[in-house]
Amino acid sequence: MKKNIHPNYHEITLILTDGTSYNTRSTWGKEGDVMRLETDRTSHHAWVGGTQRILDTGQLSRFNKRFKSFGLDKQ
Repeated sequence: MKKNIHPNYHEITLILTDGTSYNTRSTWGKEGDVMRLETDRTSHHAWVGGTQRILDTGQLSRFNKRFKSFGLDKQ
């Protein structure tokens, strides 16, 4: 294996949005650095079941108008 091609793998502290922290190993930063997350499993809608919205840019309206006769529109 070639020498000096792999990044430095070291221990950092990870702080979640709710304030909890834990130590993990990473190639990010330097030994002992602290990474504060803006979004994590406790706050991201994909994990906590947040509401989803569809942004209508006109295509959705055109689709509904075009296929209205198939009974796809909401009533």
